[in-house]
Formats: sequence, C-alpha cells, structure tokens
Amino acid sequence: METKFWDRAVDVLRGGRLLTGWPDRRAQWSVRWAGRLGRSDRGMTTSEYAVGTIAACAFAAVLYKVVNSGPVLSALQSLVEDSLDAKF
Repeated sequence: METKFWDRAVDVLRGGRLLTGWPDRRAQWSVRWAGRLGRSDRGMTTSEYAVGTIAACAFAAVLYKVVNSGPVLSALQSLVEDSLDAKF
C-alpha cells in the first residue's frame, strides 16, 4: 500500500516514530496545520491602511495642484475649445 502524504509528513516530524493513538493525533495534526497552511496573507492591516490613505491623499493633492496650474488649465481649455469648433 502506498504511503500517504500526511503519514510521511507526520512520520518525519516525529522523528520516524509511530505513536500510539495514531488516528487521533493525525487528525489533530492535519486539522491544525491545514488551517495554517490554507491561510494566505491577503489584504492590509490597520497600519497599512493608514499609510495607503496618506499616500492616496498626497497623490490627490499633487494631482489637484498640477491640474489647476496655469499651463495645464490653458491646455485643457484650448483642447475643449478646439474640439467644440471642429468642422465636420
């Protein structure tokens, strides 16, 4: 019979010894480690949200200043005027 993954993994962690109460211990071990192995590190923590929010606000402030500057405002205005005066 082929050795299953969990049997080999537990056997290696136990130093090659099989313990009494094997099915109960294997079930406890697999439940404990399956929960830990199945988790992924997705999402942000509270401090990461704070840093991300500050960075987004700083980017918005810079973008606002750039768009409301004289050269950009006049370029946007001329773009709109040229598009409205287009000949078909």
